[in-house]
Amino acid sequence: MSRNRVIQWSTMARTWWLFDSKYQCPFRSAEKICMYLEGRHKPLYHPLSDVGDHVVVINTKHVAMAEELWRKHSFDYDTRFAGGKSRTTAWQLHDVDPTKVMHKAVYRAGPKNLLRPTLMRRLHLYPDERVPSEVLENVTDVIRQIMVVPRSLDSYTEEELKNFPILFDWPEDHILYKRPPPGEPAEELTGNTKQQAAKKK
Repeated sequence: MSRNRVIQWSTMARTWWLFDSKYQCPFRSAEKICMYLEGRHKPLYHPLSDVGDHVVVINTKHVAMAEELWRKHSFDYDTRFAGGKSRTTAWQLHDVDPTKVMHKAVYRAGPKNLLRPTLMRRLHLYPDERVPSEVLENVTDVIRQIMVVPRSLDSYTEEELKNFPILFDWPEDHILYKRPPPGEPAEELTGNTKQQAAKKK
């Protein structure tokens, strides 16, 4: 009987989750974050009941967008007055406030009812990994990232780079063209000059 009581307390309690948004798509991440804000991961979820949890999102200044979305995607705002319409691209908004793109993505992905302002109060956004200690004390679990973060070339050791399989090698008679300044003809490199050009670079 006591065990069932503990399960009920853990289900009804508001858990604090941590999500690392580094190199993650803000729109796909917002859909997963909203699931925890609304409480759709709980067995007692109901659309009209407020049973969601808190979500702490870090590294919002390192979010990633596919292709040219930074330049093409825009956020519109209208004050409902004459001349009150404005349009801001994603990169401009990100430069002003690194947390604003993620905030607007979660706001759009949330439910379109009167519970949405309440859910947004439980969303805590931070541009980097510096989170106040009083907030970190409440975090008890982590939300898994939706996209695999690739390793950078600097993170590989020399031994790993040396043992990396070589898919192909340039033939000796391969011709390389050095990109010239605008208005000048290309310089053709062949044979041994290829190795000399590689050393200069």
